Amino acid sequence: MTSSTDRIEKQSLVEAPRSRVWRALSNAKEFGKWFGMDFKGETFVAGTSVHGRITHPGYEHLVCEMLIERIEPERLFSWRWHPGAIDPAIDYSGEPTTLVVFELEEVGSGTLVRIVETGFDNIPPERRADAFRLNNQGWEAQMTNIEKHAAKG
Repeated sequence: MTSSTDRIEKQSLVEAPRSRVWRALSNAKEFGKWFGMDFKGETFVAGTSVHGRITHPGYEHLVCEMLIERIEPERLFSWRWHPGAIDPAIDYSGEPTTLVVFELEEVGSGTLVRIVETGFDNIPPERRADAFRLNNQGWEAQMTNIEKHAAKG
C-alpha cells in the first residue's frame, strides 16, 4: 500500500467473516499461531504488556514485548512495540516504540484488514532504516499469514 519513512500501511481482503478475523487478532494463542509467537498464558488486555517468544526459525531465542493499547471488539486492535529488536545484546527498552493498528471492516462476505505502523522517525537513526525495512517486509508476510489462518476457520 503506502509508506513513508515514518509509516507502513498494508491492507488485504480476507475471505472470512469479521468475527473470525477478530478472533485471529484478539485471542493471544490464536494470534501467536499465525504471527509466529508463543504467548503461553498471556491474554490481550488494553493497558497491559504481553510477552511472546518468537517461533520463527532462527529467532526462537527472542522474546517480544507488546503493550496493548486499544481493543475495540471486531473493529480495532492496537499495540506498541520496539520494531526490529532482534539483537539480544541490545537493551531496546529506552527507545521509543512504534504503534501498530489493525482495523477491520466488513466487505461483502469478507473482511478488509488494514494495518498501519507509525513512529519509525523516532527510532534511533542507526536502527531506523533496518527496522523499517524488516517490518515492511514482515507485514507483507503477516498479511498473507492472517489470510490463510482466518480462511481455515
